[in-house]
Amino acid sequence: MKWKRASGVLRDRRMPLKLKGKFYRTAIRPAMLYGTKCWAVKHQHVHKMSVAEMRMLRWMCGHTRKDKIRNEDIRGKVGVAEIEGKMRENRLRWFGHVQKRPTDAPIRRCDYGTEVQGRRGRGRPRKTLEQTLRKDLEYLDLTKDMTQDRAQWCSKIHIVDPTQ
Repeated sequence: MKWKRASGVLRDRRMPLKLKGKFYRTAIRPAMLYGTKCWAVKHQHVHKMSVAEMRMLRWMCGHTRKDKIRNEDIRGKVGVAEIEGKMRENRLRWFGHVQKRPTDAPIRRCDYGTEVQGRRGRGRPRKTLEQTLRKDLEYLDLTKDMTQDRAQWCSKIHIVDPTQ
């Protein structure tokens, strides 16, 4: 919905790309990432979000896939980081807030591994938020103890948007 309302501004060729990128980062991306902090993210989710983001960015720049311009080049022009990194940053920021709470706080008593009642269906077991967070921590080489030092934690998880 946000995307359709902003299309007039984002398609205007007189608007600088950096300004379009700033608008995208402040209005469109937060709407896309709403709620991702508590998803048990699969590769399929990340891929769909990435494809949607790149279609929007190409459209903003006035390019099509036929122009054969690399995704990194378009992201660099607009000044936008990959959405996968921003999803990871959101999850870890939320995880840091939860870990800083006292151990008897209700949010700390929540189980990340949500058990499903009844018989499990065929196929691979469902991915849990706990597994996703463990993978994120491993990817950035972090530990749960690091959440107590706010400045260090924020600097480790922050994904910087590229500038031209």
